[in-house]
Amino acid sequence: MKQTYSGFIAIIGPTNAGKSTLLNQIMGRKVSIVSHKVQTTRTNFRAVKMVGDRQLIFVDTPGVFKPARRLDRAMVGAAMDALADADAVLLILDAQKGVTDTIRGLVEKIKNRPNLFVALNKADAVKKQDLLPIAAELSQMADWREIFMISALKNDGVTGMLDALAAVMPAGPYLFDAADSVDVPDNLYLSELTREKIYKYIHQELPYHINVVTEKVDVDPDGVLDIYQKIVVQSDAHKKIVIGRGGAQLQQIGTSARHDIQDQWGVNARLHLFVRVESDWENRAENYVDQGLEFKK
Repeated sequence: MKQTYSGFIAIIGPTNAGKSTLLNQIMGRKVSIVSHKVQTTRTNFRAVKMVGDRQLIFVDTPGVFKPARRLDRAMVGAAMDALADADAVLLILDAQKGVTDTIRGLVEKIKNRPNLFVALNKADAVKKQDLLPIAAELSQMADWREIFMISALKNDGVTGMLDALAAVMPAGPYLFDAADSVDVPDNLYLSELTREKIYKYIHQELPYHINVVTEKVDVDPDGVLDIYQKIVVQSDAHKKIVIGRGGAQLQQIGTSARHDIQDQWGVNARLHLFVRVESDWENRAENYVDQGLEFKK
């Protein structure tokens, strides 16, 4: 019988380092939402990538930052929990920012883990002579198996990095089917696509206090999906911002999210959005469970 290999790789790093962009590039499609705003990813997403006969199970984690709210603590906790079962850890940092205090703190937390890798993302935006001191500093901080220079956006250096990660996967049966796939509940994935559009179109702190819940998905006789989602906000003032004058903002969010859903799933869809005020949603356990987060008291 042919020997197979399968293992978990935790992708960890500060907010906006490019973790979600990298995972989307690896999978060849959108897996995790991307935004120029920090703290976009809220939960752990698992994506299965086959590299030859080796199965790489990537866990894209929320960005690590200094938590201030209960939701923040749950997000950072999810990132740290992903390390517990990881067979390899891939630390992503923004090469333009270099080794920050956040990176130093992260390295302290992971430096005793086996199979450590680090990737300097956005390396194409930094002169080579400026990358070398960053790599030299990192090499003194932990026993890395390899330091990669990549551009997740342009797919530069990603293939070589995948080969190196595949080489350390432990022997054993496949933990998922032997095909590229994403282990994300459909309703959560649909909610995430809509939340990405909220981040895109609402240019305030408001998106951090918004939750999107897919309540129901129906299929009509023609195979068109009817998707019903509620956008949860904390106040009437927030509701007015999301809806916009004459409903224009909500329409823009809905149209963009519907197009994305149709492109990603190859289906026709109707997206029904409702904005509801739930002032205490961040303190309700069910809203954390829906996002795969632990409700921390």
